[in-house]
Order: sequence, then structure tokens, then C-alpha cells
Amino acid sequence: MDGHDGDASKQSTADMTAFVQNLLQQMQSRFQAMSESIITKIDEMGNRIDELEQSINDLRAEMGQEGSPSPSAQPKSKDEPKSADDSA
Repeated sequence: MDGHDGDASKQSTADMTAFVQNLLQQMQSRFQAMSESIITKIDEMGNRIDELEQSINDLRAEMGQEGSPSPSAQPKSKDEPKSADDSA
């Protein structure tokens, strides 16, 4: 009886090991596919950002604002006189 129980136990362990290995392989395949999908989407997003930057630069060149200060610099110059007036 001990020999028979041992064989069944070994078979059960082998089956469980095979099941776990198969499950891990499936998970690894799915994670790899998800990783590749995420990387592809990030690359596409980077390309779209590059295209958007180029479009903005093209529009700025068309409008003749290539050499003008950026919009973020303009409010600072407006704020300086206000702060001088406030302190007076």
C-alpha cells in the first residue's frame, strides 16, 4: 500500500508542478504582450507629441512669431509694473 500511495503522491506532485509551470508560462506570455502593447502606445504618443510640436512651430513661423518672447514671459513683464504700483 505504501508503494501505491507514494506513486499517487508523486503523480499528483508532478501534475501540480506541470500545472503551475504552465500557468506561469501563460502569465509570462500575457505580461510580455501587455508590456509590448504599452511600449508601442508610448512610442505612438511620443510620435504624436513630436508631430504636435512641429505643427506648433510651423504655425508660429507662419504667424511671424518665431522671434517673439514666449507667452509665459509676457505675464511676468505685466506683473512687474503692478507690483511696483502696489508697493508705492
